[in-house]
Amino acid sequence: MNALAMNVQAAVSAAEWETRVNLAACYRLMPMFGMSDLIYNHITARVPGEEDRLLINPYGYLYEEITASSLIAINLAGDVLLNPHPEYDVNPAGYVIHSAVHGARHDVECVIHTHSRAGMAVSALDCGLLPLTQTAMRFGAIAYHEYEGPAVDTGERERLTQDLGGSDAMILRNHGLLVASADIPQAFNTMYWLEMACRAQVDAMACNTDLRYPAREVIAKTAHLYKPETRRPYGVLEWPAMLRMLDRRDKSYRS
Repeated sequence: MNALAMNVQAAVSAAEWETRVNLAACYRLMPMFGMSDLIYNHITARVPGEEDRLLINPYGYLYEEITASSLIAINLAGDVLLNPHPEYDVNPAGYVIHSAVHGARHDVECVIHTHSRAGMAVSALDCGLLPLTQTAMRFGAIAYHEYEGPAVDTGERERLTQDLGGSDAMILRNHGLLVASADIPQAFNTMYWLEMACRAQVDAMACNTDLRYPAREVIAKTAHLYKPETRRPYGVLEWPAMLRMLDRRDKSYRS
């Protein structure tokens, strides 16, 4: 561990450092699965036990560069509490979306927003996400939010959170995808599944043939069976495997 990482770890709580490591891992995983957008977008995580302390990426870093010690700590208002790299700041435009969700949903620890190719494509379809695959049926109650331009208007926060309601996933029309989950493992898993559902739909629609839908009762049954309370929380089983995969490739995210 380098000197900067040691200094940051010494300056924060054990809970925050653990959150930093998991959040850095989440950032590293996103480009591996084709869900990053150069230096843009954000994944935010609330520090357990601290309602008003969030972690976010420095504006200017690629996702593959993020480490536990490089993350910036901010409050819900966006004020910087700890910035290990003062030459970098937080992107205020992107933070509008995240602050809205964290401020309204106290059950949410992690928020992920993406501009993936498939996510943007489905966001531009009037039909939205269709129940064409088992993966898509998991999102039977997905929320939608109409596009209002780049997210720089704080007045949009209320409308965004009203549209999200209690859902864990939302399609931002003509924009991208959003997930809001109880922890980082669940958030990554939810976004991964949503991304795969969007990719499968785009591929199927590109075949230019009739689409086949399961019976309505089968769609409802599948959605029920995939609910966390029916099955298990998303990502809990998968997350250790994700960390092992990262560790085999590059452990620097932990520093």
